[in-house]
Amino acid sequence: MTDGGLHSLSLQAGPCPDPSPVYRVAGRPFSDEDVTVIAGVVAAGSELSRWQLAIRVCERMDWRRPSGAVKWRECRDLLERLERDGRLVLPPKRRTRPLGSRTWIPTTTAGEPGEPLIGSVGQVEPLAIEMLEGHRLFRELVGRYHYLGYRVPFGAHLRYWVYASTPLAGRRLVAAIQFSSPAWKLAPRDRWIGWDDPTRQRNLQRIVNNSRFLVLPWVRVRNLASRILSLVMRRLRADWRARFGVEPLLVETLVDATRHRGSCYRAATNWLSLGETTGRGRMDRGHARHGHAPKRILVDPLVPEATKRLREEAFVDATKRTARLARRGGRRAPEISLMPDDARTSNESRAR
Repeated sequence: MTDGGLHSLSLQAGPCPDPSPVYRVAGRPFSDEDVTVIAGVVAAGSELSRWQLAIRVCERMDWRRPSGAVKWRECRDLLERLERDGRLVLPPKRRTRPLGSRTWIPTTTAGEPGEPLIGSVGQVEPLAIEMLEGHRLFRELVGRYHYLGYRVPFGAHLRYWVYASTPLAGRRLVAAIQFSSPAWKLAPRDRWIGWDDPTRQRNLQRIVNNSRFLVLPWVRVRNLASRILSLVMRRLRADWRARFGVEPLLVETLVDATRHRGSCYRAATNWLSLGETTGRGRMDRGHARHGHAPKRILVDPLVPEATKRLREEAFVDATKRTARLARRGGRRAPEISLMPDDARTSNESRAR
């Protein structure tokens, strides 16, 4: 029920006194001087692949996630944009599949439809929510049974399996859910938060997007989707912080209202409806697809006064700050928490 095409990447040329453009990717600006440095790194590594060059540029520019991992995917997009603008020359792409082909979706016996599971959520509890490390089966199930198919998520992401408990068959996989980086710009969301562009760029990492939610089509259990959402939302803050060093304040999702009502979200944790997207998608910079496929925007604050904190709080990179304090003190510094631990408090839509 979500549009996987909206993510936290923005590539744009902005006005500045210098005739050369200023580039901005995922909230980070790059000056003309930065571009010169990047071009030098690329020229010196002509024998490397684009992926290897992206990693080297990230290390040179100290472009990292709060967890310390380099932002190689965002950097690769920047490098390709710079090449299109004639600012540098990249090595040829090392294609592993035909140009223009879709992400390969495996077809295995593990992804075949299972025995129907019918009933109410009370009959399949307790539910087990487990963080997913591999991706092959996730890619197959989402690719085969989600109406949007499978796409490689942009930026940070977490995936979960959901298992039900049944008296006869025991433990059964019933759903998959994915959270990833937020949409770079959503006018209704940004108006609701009330932040300006600099604040949005600084604090956008405090928002997480529920980019895929699939209840397997042979599972028809009343109130299952809302129960899953309720359980996952209880652990998402801690899991995201542990993996990426950032504790989110808000979760968003995009619902195709022509297919789904989004009732499972409102039933789960009282998500708020903020309006609709323009239907363009993140890569439509020429507004060619304006109004093509608008989505309903739903949000769920994870903490009290989430909008106020998104407007006012300076983003704290806990990983870097902890490391800096440890170096200064010559010993391991205590973990720095980004926020207090006291957080908030018929068939449903089946996939998003």
